[in-house]
Amino acid sequence: MRTVLVTGPGGAGRTTAAAATALAAAREGRRTLLLTRDRGPAPESVLGTALPRPATGGPGGAPWAGPAEVAPGLWAARIATGEHFEDRARELQDRGASLFDLLGATPLDPEELTELPGAEPLAVLAALRAAHAQEEHWDLLVVDLPPVHDTVRLLALPEQLRRYLRRLLPPERQAARALRPMLAQLAGVPMPAQRLYETAGRWEAELAAVQDVIEAAGTTVRLVAEPGPHAVEELRLARAALALQGCRVDALVANRLLPDHCAEAADPWTAGLAAEQRTARKELREEFLVDGVTVCELPHLGRAPRGRADLAELAGRARSTTIGDGAGYGVVAGRGLTDELDGWDTGAGGPEADAWTVEDRLAADGVLVWRLPLPGARRDALDLIRRGDELIVGVGPFRRVLPLPSALRRCTVSGAGLRDGALCVRFTPDPALWPRPS
Repeated sequence: MRTVLVTGPGGAGRTTAAAATALAAAREGRRTLLLTRDRGPAPESVLGTALPRPATGGPGGAPWAGPAEVAPGLWAARIATGEHFEDRARELQDRGASLFDLLGATPLDPEELTELPGAEPLAVLAALRAAHAQEEHWDLLVVDLPPVHDTVRLLALPEQLRRYLRRLLPPERQAARALRPMLAQLAGVPMPAQRLYETAGRWEAELAAVQDVIEAAGTTVRLVAEPGPHAVEELRLARAALALQGCRVDALVANRLLPDHCAEAADPWTAGLAAEQRTARKELREEFLVDGVTVCELPHLGRAPRGRADLAELAGRARSTTIGDGAGYGVVAGRGLTDELDGWDTGAGGPEADAWTVEDRLAADGVLVWRLPLPGARRDALDLIRRGDELIVGVGPFRRVLPLPSALRRCTVSGAGLRDGALCVRFTPDPALWPRPS
């Protein structure tokens, strides 16, 4: 199943772009599911349809109510963030009932279970997994995600939590396995360690399934921005941070574009805004198009989009920008929002993934070079730390812990540089660890 995760700077029109993409795909014959985590009125206003009240235990146990049919081939639902948290909290209490009794603790009543900060990302990840468990029902999943910096952290969460579980509860250190049944029989309750490892194993399996969805070839991120100087800088950082997490960007949607003639308007406010947009559009084209990322442009309708008619108008007026001969850019009207939906699951569409490769330069320079593509990254925003058999790479406020390939574990870091949108880390073989020629 093809999956498009829609995000961008706050207030850029993510919900509108996600809904317009979903509607355009449905009109081309794709069975499309649109999921949103927005609890406000925006999704219903944009879609022109009331969404069912969020609930858990939806179709197939999904963390949303039965989706509403917005248009032929298009269904939409709101992710049940609070309800998902309450269900998981009740499940945790039920599983730990015997332990609570042993400790003399009083479980919380259902009315006391209120959503805690951090519950939303877990609900969104659960929704991603649930939607893919029903992939026979859908051709396309479009997810309206939080602002881009929150989305980067959300997409990094499964890998981070799995790493924490392995460090805090390593399977190979489950001490005294043989003694646990005897101790449990003497105490009359399952031992806490046993419950702990059972829960950790279940979480590991769930997180691994979600990570598989995020890393699947058919899953891409779509950035939405209203062109301007702040958006350009934010998208540069976001793009590098997404690349650090291994997420592929399939398109940039430049939203709410004023007509070109506004740059010559008599009104200085309108002319200034249009000129600012034009400058930002040029910068974004230069940064994204050269790497094979589609730039799709959506016009400003002169009003906030409301209902399917406005979404259809946006999709119909969408334009894709392409690189022309020389330094010029061409604009192609047509599919626009759906240009990049085909072929990703088979690797036939969109730009190919730029693999993280180790280049052997031992003969020429005496080093191995690990190339980590980070398009949009700036030298002053990069951090690099070697920790044992791991490399900690930072892009601005974002970090990822990367296990070193086996050959690099027997080397020392001898330098690094940012070249052509990639962080190139040089490793020199450690004589004490490197295999000696026979």
